[in-house]
Amino acid sequence: MIRLDPNEISFPNPQIYDGHEGIIAFGGDLSMERIWFAYQNGIFPWFNPDEEILWWCPDPRFVLFPSELKVSKSMRKILNNHLFTFTENQNFREVIKNCQQVSRKGQDGTWLSDELMESFIQLHEYGFARSVEVWQNGELVGGFYGLQVGKVFCGESMFAKVSNASKAGFINFVEAHKDQFALIDCQSHTEHLESLGATMISKQEFLKTLYENNERR
Repeated sequence: MIRLDPNEISFPNPQIYDGHEGIIAFGGDLSMERIWFAYQNGIFPWFNPDEEILWWCPDPRFVLFPSELKVSKSMRKILNNHLFTFTENQNFREVIKNCQQVSRKGQDGTWLSDELMESFIQLHEYGFARSVEVWQNGELVGGFYGLQVGKVFCGESMFAKVSNASKAGFINFVEAHKDQFALIDCQSHTEHLESLGATMISKQEFLKTLYENNERR
């Protein structure tokens, strides 16, 4: 692995450097500028609070092609019955705060540090990060956030306070933007997202799709 210089925003080229089990670098900082540069190159931070910053570009990569979204009959019924309402970018700070604080089965803590959270909030203020809010009876009961890199949405974290809230929000988001996004980056495997149609592709295929659909490169 390569140690990053905190005074220089750069990463190893993930197209030619594999690193160790998906980790291609460590160190550096969590500035808004470095995070945005990382995501434009298919790299994301993921580490425990007591560890150094770890930067990942795993192979294979877990993604969802919007046209391959799977919606079960039970979820379609929930959506058709309008049990939830959905908004976008209406309360980014509360969404990311809940993603940090809501407890998850099998997890003792959170990888989402205060410093990282503030950088994502800055990215939202610049229009690069977006949130989806799921409401029930006027209460925020679920949601998720991520970064939009051209026509690729890089999902970061989601939360749910009631059953099916985050899943309904994700389905609504994908269906509403199926013509806008070429790919939804889910990063790492979860059964939750696999049930919705997410699948593994090679790192090279992911990076090719990312670069071809990023007008900012």
